Amino acid sequence: MADKSIVGSTVRSASYNVALQVTFRILTFFMNGILMRFISRDMLGVVNVRLVLLQQTITFVSREAFRKSCLTKSASGSEQHWPQVINLLWCVFPIGVVTSALLGFVWIYYLEKPDPNIVANYSLAVVIFASTGAIELLSEQLWVISQVFLFFRLKVVIEGIANFVKCVLTVFLVIVFPGLGVMSFCLAQVSFSVLSVGLYYAYFVHQLQTGEASKINDFPLKSMTDCLPAIIPGKAIVSLEMASLTWSFFKQSFLKKILTEGERFIMTLFQALTFAEQGIYDVINNLGSLVARCVFMPIEESYYTFFSHVLSRGKLAKDQPGESAKMAAQALELVLKFAVLVGMTILVFGYAYSYLLLDIYGGSMLSGGEGSSLLRWYCVYVLIIAVNGITECFMFAAMSKQDVDLYNYKMMLFSVIFLFASWYLTIFGSAGFIMANCLNMLLRIAHSIGFIQHFFKETPNLQPLVGLVPSPMVVAAYFASAVITIASEILLCCDHGWGYRILHIAIGAACLFFTGMIVFFKETALKGFVLQQMLGVKKKVE
Repeated sequence: MADKSIVGSTVRSASYNVALQVTFRILTFFMNGILMRFISRDMLGVVNVRLVLLQQTITFVSREAFRKSCLTKSASGSEQHWPQVINLLWCVFPIGVVTSALLGFVWIYYLEKPDPNIVANYSLAVVIFASTGAIELLSEQLWVISQVFLFFRLKVVIEGIANFVKCVLTVFLVIVFPGLGVMSFCLAQVSFSVLSVGLYYAYFVHQLQTGEASKINDFPLKSMTDCLPAIIPGKAIVSLEMASLTWSFFKQSFLKKILTEGERFIMTLFQALTFAEQGIYDVINNLGSLVARCVFMPIEESYYTFFSHVLSRGKLAKDQPGESAKMAAQALELVLKFAVLVGMTILVFGYAYSYLLLDIYGGSMLSGGEGSSLLRWYCVYVLIIAVNGITECFMFAAMSKQDVDLYNYKMMLFSVIFLFASWYLTIFGSAGFIMANCLNMLLRIAHSIGFIQHFFKETPNLQPLVGLVPSPMVVAAYFASAVITIASEILLCCDHGWGYRILHIAIGAACLFFTGMIVFFKETALKGFVLQQMLGVKKKVE
């Protein structure tokens, strides 16, 4: 069946994304380790917090709502709808230009500027980063087409190439041309934006010229002119239903950005931390969120696409056609189980090895002070965002327009609570931002779980939320590993030589292996799902 092929494609898409994201994040990990030895902490804070926040805010606010609405099953399920979809997607670029101009003005004239003796050409850097945010939006219609027609590897390859070039160029310019300062990062960002857009257009030109695109049923592009905005005889330029849904998501995107990047906005707008402190916070933030970006984000993106294909928006499980609700419930249960187990692994083993990791990576500059405490809080946060990402991606795929509008008001309340908590909890230093994020995510999880329970309330045979609870033996194995590794750190790691540290690492590896074996033998449904869908191992379905 077509739906079953979507399951396999979605899971493989997630595995492709995970593999690439892991590779890229490892590359970034080493790149930051190199850069810390050639640039100041102030430069790190300005680039990785102030300028990256600007660029990511522009792209997120401009395109997130359009992606969510145009990936909906009813929006792109027919060839005749595609001209309206493409016309709607072309609204992304002018919105991005306006957003770039407005935020760039704020960043230059209303925010604290860094010392020009430490970070020169700040205003020019703001203009360049804002411009790259708009440039990336030029290929949005091609991105949506590639997702709808399950070209999952295309996104992986293009982002992989662009990110690799960006990382290599950044390190090269910083080391070989240290006098460029912040302009090294600007040139690398321009290369990423131009390359990612150019590769999307190059791929689709190739597909059309070779005739590969014509072999795909209902493929909307006969030539590259079809991806341009056009007048549609006898029809509205855009679907009013899609435009209305987009507007609902658009209002939500502002709130979601505040909730996901709230601590950076607090740092930027209220100068809660110095640029140097922001630089250290960002390094530890990148380390702490490594798994979230490598594993959970690609899975969340892929399963949002899957749930959007399988479910009819706005209908409860009992009203879904065919086996759609059953497939969605099974997938949700298993991916929740996977996310919880990965999150528990990070919490248990990350807690006991935070100090050692930071000391190896950045020396006492990172491991000293509150660095290790901050990373430990991130280990707690990773488990929470693992659950939140999966439950929310299901909720957003199944919500009706009215549900989305109602949720926007709730997001406003979450935003107020989160921003107040971020400001108040700074009494605990940088770790206060992580505490506020944990509170924010817990509130959102509670709402998502309530939605899922309501969605499946009249289908008692479908209970996907059981995926949140591992088997008792697995929980016991994680608890035992936590006790052993924490005791090992206290006795062996701190203020001892490398012989003791190696023994501490070996103990952790043994505990990880033991826990992994318990998971392998006890979580049989998850094991079968991974073997069959991700690795392609044939297994008889009982």
